[in-house]
Amino acid sequence: MSAKTGRAPTRTIVLAVAKKLNGVVTTAVPGPAGPRCPGHHYAVLPGGHVEDGEPLEEAVVRELTEETSLVGRIDRVLWTGRHNEREATYFLMTDVTGTPMLGGPELEKNNPHNSFELVWATADELDGLGLHPADAREPLVHEQLAHAALA
Repeated sequence: MSAKTGRAPTRTIVLAVAKKLNGVVTTAVPGPAGPRCPGHHYAVLPGGHVEDGEPLEEAVVRELTEETSLVGRIDRVLWTGRHNEREATYFLMTDVTGTPMLGGPELEKNNPHNSFELVWATADELDGLGLHPADAREPLVHEQLAHAALA
């Protein structure tokens, strides 16, 4: 427990920005959502907790594969920020291969009242998907614009 907040310490999380064909893969929750949060429609990037002693770089590659069946390599850190009150590092992934297939906890929780689907989305589509956290949208849009300028 933290003496400051009275809660258990939060763990660092990592999120993968898997870039392919000018889009990123997101886990969209198109609804209908369960009784605890009816009507929620949002998207998140693949990612999760860093295990004790696990390097961030290994965690993000593992999480990408566990949640999406995709394999990729890290290009660079795209952004650091917060995600659900936890420190979060967003890695830009490149050389992404495979066919996206839902896996991990999202697959286990997937049901008619709590549905998940993988979606390739351009930065322009992230607002409409309700990407969470919203602060992650700006770095993704900036990255897409920079990539488009090089093409």
